[in-house]
Amino acid sequence: MKRALLNVDYTYDFVAEDGKLTCGKPGQDIEKAVVRLTKEFLESGDYVVFAVDKHVEGDRLHPETKLFPPHNIEGSPGRDFYGDLKQLYDEHKEAENVHYMDKTRYSAFAGTDLEIKLRERNIEEVHICGVCTDICVLHTAVDAYNKGFQIVIHKDAVASFNQAGHNWALTHFTNTLGARVVE
Repeated sequence: MKRALLNVDYTYDFVAEDGKLTCGKPGQDIEKAVVRLTKEFLESGDYVVFAVDKHVEGDRLHPETKLFPPHNIEGSPGRDFYGDLKQLYDEHKEAENVHYMDKTRYSAFAGTDLEIKLRERNIEEVHICGVCTDICVLHTAVDAYNKGFQIVIHKDAVASFNQAGHNWALTHFTNTLGARVVE
């Protein structure tokens, strides 16, 4: 079965201590797992998608404006990958199996060409890592389910600033989406 890794929002604003909408320590604690998993997929030749939240400064019409402080603003260092993932991406960004994409909603599928990219490659199974477990990772997984993809969530490579939401999402992945949650 052909597979892809969806690396969701592992950016400075979502992970760094002084990020604009940070998961803080939970997000920082998964760095090694996110980097290891991404490296594994890159080196195996599997398709790796870096799905990165993108906002425009001063956009009053975006629905998140009412929910969260400004974050991942276009052109800001907050959109840079966090920690060692930045160097790993820089080393592989020109590789044929790497796709960087902007997303403007929680799900990496919403308003993007992600499904087309996956279908072109006959990918049937998506592995998901990143942040936040109960927001962007969850919505990406729900859309993957609705589009008929098999889903694998890497428990040691997802995190949230909301521990209760994180725990709920892990259960939801298995019980409602039929996903495999693996360490």
